[in-house]
Amino acid sequence: MNVLAIDTSNAVMGIALVENGVVKGEVITNIKKDHSTRAMPAIQSLMADCRIVPQALNLIVVAKGPGSYTGVRIGVTIAKTLAWTLSIPIVGVSSLEILAANGRYFHGFLSPLFDARRGQIYTGLYRYREGQLECVESDRLVLASEWAQYLREKNEPVLFLGGDLALHQATLAEALGTAAFFSPAPLQLPRPSELAFLGMQKEPEAVHSFVPNYVRLAEAEANWLAKQKEQNRYGD
Repeated sequence: MNVLAIDTSNAVMGIALVENGVVKGEVITNIKKDHSTRAMPAIQSLMADCRIVPQALNLIVVAKGPGSYTGVRIGVTIAKTLAWTLSIPIVGVSSLEILAANGRYFHGFLSPLFDARRGQIYTGLYRYREGQLECVESDRLVLASEWAQYLREKNEPVLFLGGDLALHQATLAEALGTAAFFSPAPLQLPRPSELAFLGMQKEPEAVHSFVPNYVRLAEAEANWLAKQKEQNRYGD
């Protein structure tokens, strides 16, 4: 089975090819450049290097959010287009779950996070049980301070993962004390090869009904809905 994995959901862009359970190649960049102009050339280059033609692909796996609204949309659009064109299955994986997979050898909870501004984070709670990554608490948008207090009540060690840790580490450490652990730099980037392996364990979705998981509305959409609600209120 040849699997193409695509992650453009956040600052890191990752592309991976897995052939029969073997990682053939990965492209990972963390330079916050426009994914819309870089993702397809990266896919084409990686496939050429690995000598795999599009028609040989059997599965597309994509990071479906949460994260950057634009970034998530880019990756999902590319993935759906390829899956539909090639008539192959598509699988979506939480962008946070991909990060959590880096904590395979930690004995405790895993809390991957992305910064969501204004003291908020995208996060969820995961843990490994008998070698399998499990979701304990679903992905959400929450204040870092509230999340820290919630985890404090669980009274178990927690490993926080992600490239935005520095923005929230003080808040998390103050609330959790010695129960808080923070991943080193090599574990702070989501790996597209992990995305591929996670996707192979999940059921495919219908390509036409496949949608991203933004967790919250895009700011522009939220503002539009608020305006519509206000207009309806006054009968305008």
